[in-house]
Order: sequence, then structure tokens, then C-alpha cells
Amino acid sequence: MSLSREEVVSLCTDSALGVGVAQSVHPYIEEMLKATVSGSLPSFFWVEGQGCTGCTIALLNGVHSQYIETLLKAVSIDYQPALMSSEGSLAFEGMLKKAEKLPGEYIFVVEGSIPVEKEGRYCIVGAVDHREYTMMETSEILGRNAAAVIAVGTCSAYGGVSAAQGQQTGAMSVQDFFAKENISTPVINIGGCPPHPDWILGTIILMLDAIKRHGIKGGVAEMQTMLDSSGRPAVYFPNVHKTCPYLPEFKAKKMPIHFNDKEDGCKLKQGCKGPRSYCDSYKRKWNGGVNWCIENATCVGCTEPDFPDGKTPFYGK
Repeated sequence: MSLSREEVVSLCTDSALGVGVAQSVHPYIEEMLKATVSGSLPSFFWVEGQGCTGCTIALLNGVHSQYIETLLKAVSIDYQPALMSSEGSLAFEGMLKKAEKLPGEYIFVVEGSIPVEKEGRYCIVGAVDHREYTMMETSEILGRNAAAVIAVGTCSAYGGVSAAQGQQTGAMSVQDFFAKENISTPVINIGGCPPHPDWILGTIILMLDAIKRHGIKGGVAEMQTMLDSSGRPAVYFPNVHKTCPYLPEFKAKKMPIHFNDKEDGCKLKQGCKGPRSYCDSYKRKWNGGVNWCIENATCVGCTEPDFPDGKTPFYGK
């Protein structure tokens, strides 16, 4: 099966991955994922750094479970500590050995930040023959030789809560760590604390499609053209305020001040960070498509590079 680039983007950003209810896995998506097992598309190594595993949990809680099941059964995720049956030294050593044999031919997925204080020992992610590997060392080894890195979640993409004021671990985003270590591997950021599962799965499929069309280097290069100024796939990160269904209330200056006000309207005066935040939750929604942040409270800007410090206080101007 073949689809145009425009059709694939539409498939990954519209009804098939979050708006409405998809009844079955689209054949093209299944084809993309299974191609990683055959070796015609790259494998994935997913390592969890300093964080809460919330991004993995968000992915597994995706409303379209058939897509997640297809991802886990078909795509070649050679390492994901929360999902795989193997564990310990055997699993970690296997990942390092396979990565060594495939320089420039795999995708490195990072969840959580990379702490660098105390030689990175705030976050040990594996051990081989009683030798411990920090997230810092593992990110340097896998990141330097990857075709591309997908930074899943705000901690990985921008530092996030792990790097917030008061932390003592020296937590860094993937891009900041790569700059420090002079690593030039391209990074695709998926902001969100946690990201919507559609953003994660959709980004993976868009990258696999680009690689199928243009090869690994060409595909990664094409994927980079789809990113916004913060390194995120722009199709998933429009401005919240400009796309908000409460925008007419904002223009009409209908903005209640207190949360217990019965009057509905724009939440700007309650602290909504929508004007300075970017994502498509307004149409994709959460909790199985039931609602989204601004329907229940306010946007706190969790997809942004300055979250959380730059967005506090959450419930105030």
C-alpha cells in the first residue's frame, strides 16, 4: 500500500489517531510498524531517564488501544524497560551490543531528563557485569550513533519538572546535553507532561514514513522540516489560544475570575497559559476523548520549554 505524504500526515493528525473512534488499525500504519521487525526500517531503543514514567503510561492509556497493541507487537522496540519481558543486565547489554552493530541505523527514544551532577550518578539506568551505566553515559553512547533522537515528554525535550528551580541533580534536556557533549544527532521534541499518546505514536509513524520514502538520512532530514521553532512536530502543536473554542468569549471579554463562578467563558483571568502555549488538545482531547484541560481548569503550559518555572503561578497572571 502507498499513500501520499499529505495523506499520511492527515492520517496521523486527524480522525485515525484521536478525533472520533477508529474501528481498526489502518493498513498503512500496520505496514509501517511491521517494517521495523523485518529490518527494512530502523529499530527503537527507548530509555527512561530522570522522570516519572508518565509518558509511557500516557502512551499505554491511549484511547485507540488497537494502535498501541499494533505498536507493541509489530514495531521493533528493542529496549523499553517498562514494557519488555527481559530485564536487568541481559536486556541492557543486549541493547548496547545491538546499537554498536547498527551505527546510524536506529532511533533513540529518551523519556525523562539527563542529570549530570555527581558524574550522572543520580540516575543509573542499567548495569553490565556489575558496571553501572548512568543516564548521562548511556545517552552519550546511544545518542552519538543514533539516526535521530525522539525526546518524549517535557523533561526530555526541555528539562521540565526534573530541571525546575531547586533541583540538585543538574537535570538537562536532550538538546542541552547534546550541545554540552558536541553531539550533532537530530532531535525531535514531543512536549507535554505527559504528551498525548497520539503525539507519540503519530510522530513515530511520520518518521517511519519519511524514512521509507527517503532512506534514514533523507527521512530524518524531511522530519526536521516538519518541526516548529521549539523542535516539535508542528502539526500537533498549534497555538492553544488561537484554536481554543472559548476564543469568542475572550473577544467578547467574557472572562470569569473565580473558579466557582457559574458563568462559563475564557479562563485567561484564572491563569490560563493558552496564549503562550502550543498543542492541539482542543480537538484531540484526553481521557478517551472526553475533555481537555481548559474544560476542567486552565492550561498550565506543560508542553512549553519554560515549564514549569516560567508558567508559575499556574492559577494567576
